Amino acid sequence: MPLHEGPQKHDERPRPVNPFFGEANPVSGMTEAPPTHRLPDAPLPPTTAYQLVHDELMLDGNARLNLATFVTTWMEPQAGVLMGECRDKNMIDKDEYPRTAELERRCVAMLADLWNAPDPSVAVGCSTTGSSEACMLAGMALKRRWARRNADRYPSRDVRPNLVMGVNVQVCWEKFCNFWEVEARLVPMEGDRFHLGAQAAADLCDENTIGVVGILGSTFDGSYEPIADLCAALDALQERTGLDVPVHVDGASGAMVAPFLDEDLVWDFRLPRVASINTSGHKYGLVYPGVGWALWRDKDALPEELVFHVNYLGGDMPTFALNFSRPGAQVVAQYYTFLRLGREGFRAVQQSTRDVARSLAERVEALGDFRLLTRGEELPVFAFTTAPGVQAYDVFDVSRRLREQGWLVPAYTFPPNREDLSVLRVVCRNGFSADLAELFIEDLNRLLPELRAQSHPLIRDKGAATGFHH
Repeated sequence: MPLHEGPQKHDERPRPVNPFFGEANPVSGMTEAPPTHRLPDAPLPPTTAYQLVHDELMLDGNARLNLATFVTTWMEPQAGVLMGECRDKNMIDKDEYPRTAELERRCVAMLADLWNAPDPSVAVGCSTTGSSEACMLAGMALKRRWARRNADRYPSRDVRPNLVMGVNVQVCWEKFCNFWEVEARLVPMEGDRFHLGAQAAADLCDENTIGVVGILGSTFDGSYEPIADLCAALDALQERTGLDVPVHVDGASGAMVAPFLDEDLVWDFRLPRVASINTSGHKYGLVYPGVGWALWRDKDALPEELVFHVNYLGGDMPTFALNFSRPGAQVVAQYYTFLRLGREGFRAVQQSTRDVARSLAERVEALGDFRLLTRGEELPVFAFTTAPGVQAYDVFDVSRRLREQGWLVPAYTFPPNREDLSVLRVVCRNGFSADLAELFIEDLNRLLPELRAQSHPLIRDKGAATGFHH
């Protein structure tokens, strides 16, 4: 969560409130709004409080038009009803809510089967608040396993564990390395390779490497990292040096796309070197935020000392989490979605989303002002930049002008070694229909004459111009 600091001086001047906000007689209702940075002295009628909050939130962007976020912005009404019925259930209370705990267990089993665990009955996993927590848990398991194998020399001031990953990783991995005192070894981008290279990653590994992170769906451009090639490079490394380096697959988005649309792609537990996988149920798992999942190949991949045991109906319920109290609603919604769609339903939804992404990417390219980096052929995501001949405007101008039409499209600069490249990225999700895509391309096409008429790009502070946070 961001750290918030209040304004230096609060503006607490009395403000009038619409008298119709009152419960009954508008004349006898409130005439002044409550303070905004301290608790009001007296309670408000529920309708008044609701209306005040509701009106302020109208200034937020429209979530359905947010093409920056990977997070689900639409679910069926029945899912919303179930979530409302379960919002008061605390997931950690397994004994009080045994059926919710059972639905969580079933979801883990379904994912173990979906991701081709050698024996789904012995795969272990848990729900989380999202992929960020799931990545933290997976990183903790990698570090603890490495520490156990190197107990004769760690901890020591001369030994520092490291984690190898592409420079394009989600920021949660940087947080993990910072919080758990692990050196982040980043594979830079090179040329038209915008994610981790298999051999480049293997070359960074040594006896202090706790693991390598491969991303099934980079947030920068939507491309899959070559997980099978990465495992092959690490196999060769082990043959040469004896180093046995495990792989964690960050499948925040792709782990809920590839099993349905790219069935021949080998990236999951079919690869013996893959020790763990995470995904976001609230991304292409099609559930409102926030729910994620972390799974390990077997019990050996998750050190027992990291697992806490709680009493569950007189039995034992192992738990592994950074968070404690959290609502059960999202887990229930995940089970509902698995039950509702099944494999064929998920395949249809994800294929429709990919079709929209591919079609929209082609239409953006056809405008002539843009060059595509990706085409929505892996994640339903594509990235594009201005064509070489475009001098009057840049991607930051495009993002700014689209925002005026309600579209939230992030513009950002790539990391080392491609800081010279600035792009726009469009994330297509369930609910972003072909009709909405048509409206988007119409608005973009309508803006181009004005952008072409500029004398030069107008955005000076590129860092402040983007809202990109992966």
